Amino acid sequence: MQLKSAATLKQLSGHEGSTFLELFRHGTMSVELYKPEGLDLQQPHEQDDIYIVLHGHGQFLHGSTQVSFGPGDLLFVPAGIEHRFLDFSDDFCTWVIFYGPKGGEKGLF
Repeated sequence: MQLKSAATLKQLSGHEGSTFLELFRHGTMSVELYKPEGLDLQQPHEQDDIYIVLHGHGQFLHGSTQVSFGPGDLLFVPAGIEHRFLDFSDDFCTWVIFYGPKGGEKGLF
């Protein structure tokens, strides 16, 4: 299984008005491409999620913590935590990987 970002971005652009596209699902895991436009209006998720930034830069709000992000960065968010991308560049897009049970996996975070 291989997903190529350029082809996937082209596929997403064909779904006008959509900011994400699910590309793969296996068990509890799903992989999406996410490209918000202007504002990130997402709400907390039921599963843990990982973002891997493909293009762009900006700020990421995770609970009460805000960090800068750029291409290649990986961001982890436990299930149920408020989070969003802020002040991101127009070319921003990211892989999103949701996994595990509702409520998230138990661990260090």
